[in-house]
Amino acid sequence: MEIPSEVLTKSKKGKIEVRSLVKRGKFVLYEYLDPKTLQKSENKVKLVLKDENGKLEEFFLIPLKQSNKFLALKVEEKGERKIWNPRTKKIEDLFYDEG
Repeated sequence: MEIPSEVLTKSKKGKIEVRSLVKRGKFVLYEYLDPKTLQKSENKVKLVLKDENGKLEEFFLIPLKQSNKFLALKVEEKGERKIWNPRTKKIEDLFYDEG
């Protein structure tokens, strides 16, 4: 089978690789704020991924000392929950249907 050149990439080691889809879906990225000051309470964020079948995967992203590098810790899936939207000043579902 001939692989189209549009999906080929070169690794840092110079090896040619195929970009191959594993899953597709939506994501939410949220941070943790102090409820009194609305300042970051910890230097971490949570990334929640939702695949096309509705399955959630959750990761804490913790910044490392090197710039633009993060440690991703997979955590137990907590299910649907509410989050605060500071732009609209309203409570929202973690994922919502864009109609």
